[in-house]
This record gives sequence, structure tokens and C-alpha cells, in this order.
Amino acid sequence: MLTLISYRNFNYMLMDYFELINTRESVRDYDTNKKIEKEILLKIADAGRLAPSAANRQPWKFIIISSDHMLQQVRECYPKNWFKNAPHILVVVGDSSLSWVRTTDDYNSIETDVTIAMDHMILAAEAVKVATCWIAAFDNKVLREVLQLADNEVVYSITPLGYPNSGYQKKIEKIRKPLDEVVEFL
Repeated sequence: MLTLISYRNFNYMLMDYFELINTRESVRDYDTNKKIEKEILLKIADAGRLAPSAANRQPWKFIIISSDHMLQQVRECYPKNWFKNAPHILVVVGDSSLSWVRTTDDYNSIETDVTIAMDHMILAAEAVKVATCWIAAFDNKVLREVLQLADNEVVYSITPLGYPNSGYQKKIEKIRKPLDEVVEFL
């Protein structure tokens, strides 16, 4: 089911949430020449801003890399050719000194907080037909150096942002374990 909404003078056809999570997939085939409008990039970032975080600390910042100079440098953190075709790269940076810490065992919520924010942005991107691919296998040292991150700033995942190349076809069915294998009622 699609719904027409207006957001900051842009009209979007949004799909039902369950359709969205069922059809969202990792894309590794980007149209290098088709940049995403700044207003759409801001809409995606706003979904991350609205994500929940432990004790509402919001210990993050969202870096959207779009300039050719910075893209060239950041692309060195992940060696796949398809990654080098994405016109934008989103990096979610968390500040572990600002995140909530559980007192019983000193668990720091930073990884959970930034992961929720990234997931919100990836789903928002799918809702506006922007392709993503969650990447955790990047070279953290390269990325930290390029972005000049402080010691307390961490990155757990990045994603390219772009429109798929023309002719790109989504998979028809996701391969997942059956529900009865992953859900327990006690």
C-alpha cells in the first residue's frame, strides 16, 4: 500500500512499513552519475535524528560524504569496486563519552544507539527509493584518519547512498529462517 505524503515541499509515495522491511535489500550497483538531492539526504538524516537512544543521550553525528575529494579518500576504507561507484557515503559516528552506561556492569550503549540510528536511516532511504548497503568490514584506521575522529568517537557501520543503476532488479524473495525457528514464547 502506498501513501502520498508531503515533506518540506517534496511529495513522496511511501509504502507500508511491512512492505518496506520485506523489500529492502543491500544494493551493490550504483549509478555514479546520479546524485541524491540534498533535501532527500536531509530527510534520511532526519530519520536517524529521530531514532531512540539510551536515556535519550543522542550520542551521534551523521556525516554524509558527497564531495569528490572526500569520497576519494573515504572510499579507501573499503576495497570493493561497487563501493567506489556510490555518489554518497553515510557514516554514523558515535561519541562513547556521551552515551549512557549501565551501572551494574559498565555496559556502554554506544553501539546499540548508533546501530538503531543507522537502521532508521537505511529504512528511510528505502522509503524514498535510495539504495544502501550496510557495511561493517571497512578499515577503521583509514576511516578514522580521513574523518579525523577523536579517540572517543566510534564508527560501527557505514553505507553508500545512491540510486541503483538502470536495469537493477530486486530479488523476489528474501532467504531467512522460518519464524518458528527464531521466535520463542515462554
